[in-house]
Amino acid sequence: MAKTPLFLERQSYRRRRMMDAVRILPLLCAVLWMIVPMMWPNGTEQSEPTSLSHAIGYVFIVWAVGIVATAGLWHRIRSRDDADEARQTEPRS
Repeated sequence: MAKTPLFLERQSYRRRRMMDAVRILPLLCAVLWMIVPMMWPNGTEQSEPTSLSHAIGYVFIVWAVGIVATAGLWHRIRSRDDADEARQTEPRS
């Protein structure tokens, strides 16, 4: 049996890594949302507690950045897929 080398094209490798990033972003946002309970005072700290408006603002910012990052990565993946498809369908002379 002839062994084929385990080599991926650079474009397909990058596209797969971007897809992995799109899949991991919701988990990253969930981890960032888990920080919110740590903002509340627990009685042993001498610092001022975080106000509810700041906590809600934090949750909204994490949510908005997650959506924008996912949309940006997805748009980049789609544009590369479209460019690869156009390159494959153009006639060769």
